[in-house]
Amino acid sequence: MNSGSGSCSRAPRKLPRDLSGNALAKALSNLDYPITRQTGSHLRLTAATPTGEHHITIPVHNPLKIGTLAAIIADIAAHHGLTKDELLKQLFP
Repeated sequence: MNSGSGSCSRAPRKLPRDLSGNALAKALSNLDYPITRQTGSHLRLTAATPTGEHHITIPVHNPLKIGTLAAIIADIAAHHGLTKDELLKQLFP
């Protein structure tokens, strides 16, 4: 019988459901995505990478809609060659 505590496979990390746009921007600043500007209720973050600049726009909503958050995470993960789970582990240890 498997009680789930000793399972070999790891379930993918779930996206936080109560994350604000400002909290996401703060977490991304640890990955060298500083806020470069704010227009209305949207933040623009820009990371300088070996392949060029990578721009992300984050709405300053509280909380972020889960689909919006998933799209932002997927974009950043793809740009850095990470899985979504690997990126989430770096952002929210």
